[in-house]
Amino acid sequence: MPTALLPRSDQGTSAGPAAAPRRRTRVLALAEARWAAAATVAFLIALPLQLTGAASWLWGALYAVAYVAGGWEPALAGLRALREKTLDVDLLMIVAALGAASIGQVMDGALLIVIFATSGALEALATARTADSVRSLLDLAPTTATRVADGGGEETVDTAELKVGDVILVRPGERVGADGEVLDGASDVDQATITGEPLPVAKEAGDEVFAGTLNGAGALRVRVGRDASDSVIARIVAMVEEASETKAPTQLFIEKIEQRYSLGMVVATLAVFAVPLALGDDLTGALLRAMTFMIVASPCAVVLATMPPLLSAIANAGRHGVLVKSAVVMERLGQVDAVALDKTGTLTEGTPRVTAVHALPGSGLTDDTLLTLAAAAEHRSEHPLARAVVSAARARGLEIPAVADFASAPGIGVSATVGGAVVRVGAPARLLTVPPTGEPQDTASTEALARARQWGEDGQTAVLVLRDGAPVGVLGIADRLRPDAATTVTALESLTGTAPMLLTGDNAQAAARLATEVGIDDVRAGLLPQDKVAAVREAEGAGRKVLVIGDGVNDAPALAAAHTGIAMGRAGSDLALETADAVIVRDELATVPRVIALSRRARGLVVQNLVIAGAFIAVLVTWDLAGNLPLPLGVLGHEGSTVLVGLNGLRLLREGAWRDAGE
Repeated sequence: MPTALLPRSDQGTSAGPAAAPRRRTRVLALAEARWAAAATVAFLIALPLQLTGAASWLWGALYAVAYVAGGWEPALAGLRALREKTLDVDLLMIVAALGAASIGQVMDGALLIVIFATSGALEALATARTADSVRSLLDLAPTTATRVADGGGEETVDTAELKVGDVILVRPGERVGADGEVLDGASDVDQATITGEPLPVAKEAGDEVFAGTLNGAGALRVRVGRDASDSVIARIVAMVEEASETKAPTQLFIEKIEQRYSLGMVVATLAVFAVPLALGDDLTGALLRAMTFMIVASPCAVVLATMPPLLSAIANAGRHGVLVKSAVVMERLGQVDAVALDKTGTLTEGTPRVTAVHALPGSGLTDDTLLTLAAAAEHRSEHPLARAVVSAARARGLEIPAVADFASAPGIGVSATVGGAVVRVGAPARLLTVPPTGEPQDTASTEALARARQWGEDGQTAVLVLRDGAPVGVLGIADRLRPDAATTVTALESLTGTAPMLLTGDNAQAAARLATEVGIDDVRAGLLPQDKVAAVREAEGAGRKVLVIGDGVNDAPALAAAHTGIAMGRAGSDLALETADAVIVRDELATVPRVIALSRRARGLVVQNLVIAGAFIAVLVTWDLAGNLPLPLGVLGHEGSTVLVGLNGLRLLREGAWRDAGE
């Protein structure tokens, strides 16, 4: 190997995950959050003062602060919309709050203002955090790289300066600076951020590598194949941003009819005031009737008809480990009719584990002694397969002996002296020399390769153990399926009426084996992030509302493009967690069908509440127009309907609601 490929202590700095600073907008850095906090604090101080009989000027002034702090921004936005000849519910809520204050219902109006301000702040925070994560993704790609000149010299340059055809040197522990092809060298590269594969991939001359992936113990010389702006990781950022911007905004049911309702209410209120006045009614009587009409016809009860069921469902789901980010998301979950799942870290635990131990006949070893030898040799290695072997030995309570002469060969395996014998552990195809005939001559090697091929077809990774050059056993390693994966797939198919599909960057054999275990027929393997997005858009083009469940950076574009996205919380990347609409905090897959069922129950209660609220509004409005509805009675009816629909929506807070969602 050329000396230029050997790591140098002065340039072998790691660019691992810890090197990328995490961007995160503070809550109070947002103006919306500061105004909402001021309104909430003023309201929370004023309320007990009012209830305990304090001077009205004191709590009145605090309520005024709540009105101004929480209401000026939606009021300004509403006025701007009005200038564009549109009318929205936000402006009507401000008018309704001011109307409530004008007839003495100051606290009710302030509460409405606080709810709207808090909702706007949460939406602004969610938007900012998503933008933070998208920007942080670019930090995965190193800012500098070591470029190799034609004469063999080296220089450190910004990765943005690299051109197609340049040659860069990637030392052990560094992140690859550009997409390209390996010219020489051998190493294991962790490219989970791009493909989601659970294990590092052996790279040698001719193989493709991606910017931002983490190099292992070897050194690589790479020819740049794409500009930095066209790298896979840059395209992931672009896809997430594009999907977030072009994804059609979903609104709650009441918001879909807000323009017509708002215009109708304004016109009707003016008519209720003007017509009696024109017919000879006195100004005070006409104004009082119009004010009563505005109060009883205001959409407060309708808004609360929608929010309590959805917010109660959010709270219930949160208690059981599912963080749903907004009421809109909770509503969308109930519309899902197709599901796409990632494999590694979603259906599986994302951590390789020893699944089989096979001591070869004639080796004189038991399965436990074979595992002990392998664990001893692997003990000093940081490779994920090595950690899996050591963990398996410890789980069996085996004592791992001390070793000498430890050595690691990238892409091949490790070796160490254990109890006077040289033990080597690694890939069968690399450790065994196969003659030109295509088959090894000794029986042990033949059986070891046959076992390795069989496990490989089953989607497992085979690891060969040699003692003093002779094969003594084979270990099978695979990512372990989550205990609730199969039942979750069955439940999702039952709920949506469509069999879920598997979208993974892993190899076809591993994907097929896992799909068979969980009962998935539609398997798409070897996918890059853009391929996952294409699969989601294909399904949505066929009229489906797709739920994507994933955990990695490579899943983020699909999570953003889907109708709804859910991320696994424990091992999920920052980008996936921020891009997703909901997060499974404890990685319990079985909660997904439950939260979908809970969403559908919430939507059912929304319909019930809208009927109740509509009935109250119709009766009170008819009374006011056809008769003489007293203002206090109108306020009582309006507030009563609001309380009734609120209590009805709170039914989903019960523990039984979550239990029933699983049936």
